[in-house]
Amino acid sequence: MSDLLLLGLIGGLTLLLLLTLLAFAGYSGLLAGVEVSAGSPPIRNVTVAYKFHMGLYGETGRLFTESCSISPKLRSIAVYYDNPHMVPPDKCRCAVGSILSEGEESPSPELIDLYQKFGFKVFSFPAPSHVVTATFPYTTILSIWLATRRVHPALDTYIKERKLCAYPRLEIYQEDQIHFMCPLARQGDFYVPEMKETEWKWRGLVEAIDTQVDGT
Repeated sequence: MSDLLLLGLIGGLTLLLLLTLLAFAGYSGLLAGVEVSAGSPPIRNVTVAYKFHMGLYGETGRLFTESCSISPKLRSIAVYYDNPHMVPPDKCRCAVGSILSEGEESPSPELIDLYQKFGFKVFSFPAPSHVVTATFPYTTILSIWLATRRVHPALDTYIKERKLCAYPRLEIYQEDQIHFMCPLARQGDFYVPEMKETEWKWRGLVEAIDTQVDGT
């Protein structure tokens, strides 16, 4: 009889654990719908403090942590320039940091100095007139993992089906939501200086290779 009670207790605890995990996943956005649309941007022009990263996008967590630790109340932002399905993962480029100000407001010199003290650079993005956008719940750390696997494929499908030129891909972490935004115009204005430098270097390398091939 005691063995049956023990097995029943183990089974009950296992079921309770599974239900808890399912509830946590649901709260994190597992069952949330993903609606992609084209329209107005979720943010206006912004000034950001960022660090540039080339490599696996999965390695950017430390940059989010670092920027948040400097000023936890500020919104986090990330700009992803390359599609990891088309560009080697170790060559993918992005910028990660915090939004210092939005709209007509200017960031305080003290705030700029604080971020620059930790190696962040400051740059401003415009407010595009039209973007492809989507949102996803941001309630737990699991929400980020779920958003990566649900929202990005939905954005890819929407852009491809409509043959849109929408890039780069921005993520804005605002309160309990993650806003995804792909500009439909002025895309080059979202390129931080390091991104432009790598573009020039790669373009020069391709031209040099083409010249060498033509000369042989």
